[in-house]
Amino acid sequence: MKVVFDTNIFVSALVFPGGNGERAILRIVEGKGRLLLLRAIVGELLDVLARKFARDREELARVALFLAGLAEVVEPATRLEVLEDEADNRILECAVAGEAELVVTGDKRMLALRSYEEIRIVSLGEYLDEV
Repeated sequence: MKVVFDTNIFVSALVFPGGNGERAILRIVEGKGRLLLLRAIVGELLDVLARKFARDREELARVALFLAGLAEVVEPATRLEVLEDEADNRILECAVAGEAELVVTGDKRMLALRSYEEIRIVSLGEYLDEV
């Protein structure tokens, strides 16, 4: 199963170890899905970790290397303007470009869509329940 995690899932996993975010990442590590990423998603994640959680350059570099080894980086063919938040549009672009089956997010606006171009949009809890 090809899956795209919203930035909030990565933040949850990296900032609050032992929780559901970490469980989601571990499922990918165990081979229970293929994680798709855009460089822009990694950039947003690193920015959030630096600004909001005071992570230093060395830790950010480790996160970037970890994700590069864990995920398949895709390049979108087109830019989408579906949601108001540009970062959310990058998540959808990643899912479309990588032909994902799922987007996993905690964002209420994205969850309200429930799907986009036959790609289901689910909460972290729903993802963990079904995988």
